[in-house]
Amino acid sequence: MPSYQRPKPPTIQRLPSAPRKQNRWQIDNPVRLVPVGFLVAVLLGAGLLMLPVARTGPSGADPLTAVFTAVSAVCVTGLITVDTATYWTPFGQLVILGLIQIGGFGIMTLGTLLALLVRRKLGLRGQLMAATETRSLNLGDVRHVLLLVAKITIGIELAVAAVLSVRFWATGHDIPHAIYTGVFHAISAFNNAGFSTYSDSLMGFVDDPWIIIPICVAIVCGGLGFPVMIELLRRNEDHRGWALHTRLTVWGTAIMLALGFLALASFEWNRSETLGHLSPGGKILGALGLTVFPRTAGFNSIDYADASSESLLVTDMLMFIGGGSAGTAGGIKVTTFLVLAFALWSQIRGHEQVTLGNRAIGESVQRQALSVVLLGIGAVLVGMIVLLRVTSHTVEEVLFECVSAFATVGLSMGITGDLPPAGQWVIILLMFGGRVGMVTVATALALRSKMLMYRLPEERPIIG
Repeated sequence: MPSYQRPKPPTIQRLPSAPRKQNRWQIDNPVRLVPVGFLVAVLLGAGLLMLPVARTGPSGADPLTAVFTAVSAVCVTGLITVDTATYWTPFGQLVILGLIQIGGFGIMTLGTLLALLVRRKLGLRGQLMAATETRSLNLGDVRHVLLLVAKITIGIELAVAAVLSVRFWATGHDIPHAIYTGVFHAISAFNNAGFSTYSDSLMGFVDDPWIIIPICVAIVCGGLGFPVMIELLRRNEDHRGWALHTRLTVWGTAIMLALGFLALASFEWNRSETLGHLSPGGKILGALGLTVFPRTAGFNSIDYADASSESLLVTDMLMFIGGGSAGTAGGIKVTTFLVLAFALWSQIRGHEQVTLGNRAIGESVQRQALSVVLLGIGAVLVGMIVLLRVTSHTVEEVLFECVSAFATVGLSMGITGDLPPAGQWVIILLMFGGRVGMVTVATALALRSKMLMYRLPEERPIIG
């Protein structure tokens, strides 16, 4: 007879614990990391600049000057309220240089990482709508991507620094000072920062090809954007295989540089205040600088207070449009401007789709571009109203200053140092918003893109 076995008590199965709440700052909303990261860098930089060892005077810089300079450096703008060459010690200049490198290298890195996070978060349709900066690249390995960024950045900066150092040494600098000056300007140029160790920026080298051309090359390379540079390196033999983003950036940059050169050269060619006193070759180099520097670089080889009103307006346009996405340039970006231009052209022709070649540009991308442009215009207008209220400067001067700050260019008609504290805070907010806000807004719009399961009845209000 089988022995009786006491039944085992029912096992209590522990329900699976609820998954830990993910860090919303890192996963659900990676966009929030951008302003926080830049703000931390600004605060650390300002703290270092306030140290007595950073200033040539008897004490450290005042908080407003330190914050203004730190924001201008981290946001790779170049606007200054004090003379970089005389106000800051070599330690202070090295702090500024470090902030420039963090801002330039960091913005490309953060832009790439954010794009990767977006691509992993969204499905196929969302990826196609949201891939604004990296659709031209096969970004599967973050480490590989960051390594490429570092190689490109360091390689271009070293090459430009070598040429500049030799030239500065040939002009009479001793070797250590020539190397320091060459490295400083190479990093500032590639990162489109516009800081210079000369009180008059590059005005003393307006017709020197060994200074102007390498700096212009570094500015254009940094302004193209990381995704474009990578694709150009990979597919340099066949431009027909370029992605749409690369085509828009490269051809848009080339066309705008050509048109800007023709316009600015014609306006300033015979004006003695700017280029009229130079030789024909010097005038060409001067016009080249006038065209490339407003592409968010911020160096100046002429005094913009002496430029004609026509040249200032063209410069405002170049500054506001800026350079390429996911690079060191600012502004609303070339691709944003061209997307809206093609949308307008398609509307004029009566086409429902916005097309370029054999590709169509989605409506969500068009809405993103329109949002970025309208926000940029709104920021500049609000900044102008406040500056006109707190200063006695003209509309032309204030417009130039606000566009330069928002587009993180760094050019000025000489009014930055005369601004009251309220005016300086306006410029600080424009620089920070123009640099950080554009990345944040563009990525946030991509992340929020979603398909509605219903459609409301349409109605047509009268337009125009």
